[in-house]
Amino acid sequence: MSGLRIEERPDRLVVTLDRPEKRNAIDADLIAELHQVCAELEAHPRLLLLTGGAAGIFAGGADISQLRERGRTDALAAINSAAFARIRALPMPTVAAVDGPALGGGAELAYACDLRVCTARAVFGQPEVRLGILAGAGATHRLPALIGEGRAKELLFTGRRVDAAEALRIGLVNRVVDEPGELLTVAHAVLDEIALGSPLAVRLTKLAVDAPAAAHPHLDLVSQAVLFEDEEKHRRMTEFLERRRPR
Repeated sequence: MSGLRIEERPDRLVVTLDRPEKRNAIDADLIAELHQVCAELEAHPRLLLLTGGAAGIFAGGADISQLRERGRTDALAAINSAAFARIRALPMPTVAAVDGPALGGGAELAYACDLRVCTARAVFGQPEVRLGILAGAGATHRLPALIGEGRAKELLFTGRRVDAAEALRIGLVNRVVDEPGELLTVAHAVLDEIALGSPLAVRLTKLAVDAPAAAHPHLDLVSQAVLFEDEEKHRRMTEFLERRRPR
């Protein structure tokens, strides 16, 4: 892959955006590569860590030179939004590790992940209205879900940027690290915590949380019924009880 660097680990993929000369701008080739990553994780479910590399930038947005030339049929093709929706729907949890700017489509890529960890110099923003378009790759519905309708509308209407401290305060990110060199360590630690759980329980929990309200409580009941019959559940509960048993 030319726009991504991939590191495979037994329980996760580490995917690094690798277009530093373009500020990791998201173009059609990068979107095609993200689809390949999704296909791999759909076929072989694992955790995902998505980061922007060591250049001090996560992603500066869509490639404006390409975006300027797109017409209505390109918009209806959902070029970016389809890839981001696929990331959002991956079977296992995803973490975005954000250092520096995550703007426009870059911010929407981060929103598509389940969790976000960032450095103190991270910046998020949706400048689309200032370019004559809207944030059409997920921000109009994912941002309100993350930070509330009022705050989301302000950011989408004005294009105002949010620094790391505000992002943490309003719930846009889960953790902030002071030093860029600590970012991946902390992001991996979050995934390590997730990996302590039963993979099937984690997968079904994500499915339940992401399901529409109408699916509850039926989805929860069916998922729990599956887990109650899982050998992993019996093993883990037996180990828990044996640890608590008086010696």
